[in-house]
Amino acid sequence: MKAETVPGSTGKASPVLPDLRGYFGEFGGRFVSETLMAALYELEHAFRSGWKDPAFKKTFLGMLSNYSGRPTPLYPALSLSKEAGGARIWLKREDLNHTGAHKITNAVGQGLLAARMGKRRLIAETGAGQHGVATATVAARLGFEC
Repeated sequence: MKAETVPGSTGKASPVLPDLRGYFGEFGGRFVSETLMAALYELEHAFRSGWKDPAFKKTFLGMLSNYSGRPTPLYPALSLSKEAGGARIWLKREDLNHTGAHKITNAVGQGLLAARMGKRRLIAETGAGQHGVATATVAARLGFEC
């Protein structure tokens, strides 16, 4: 099977997904401190085995549906469509997710993966705060220290 590619800024095609080393063609990879590599390998193994596990996927998709509010609806922006000369404009209502943003989707996956790995707490880095709110919400739901 040939890897899917997209045009790059150099005119050369670049792969959409990384290879097993984490590279996108000649670029990419994991360039982090060697002291973090064991944790990254543990995380990678947990993710790959979790994603192959139907029970893990079922729990993840169930939480997205029953806890975070996915899928979020599409809303016809009638006034904006009219203002734009009749174009059909739709808004994806990500603000209706639990915690008010799309960040909860990632936090649910991270929380379930951390639980699968036997971790006891979740830690988030956040700028404006939305990711921190989502992480704390998932931590509370899954019984983690946060």
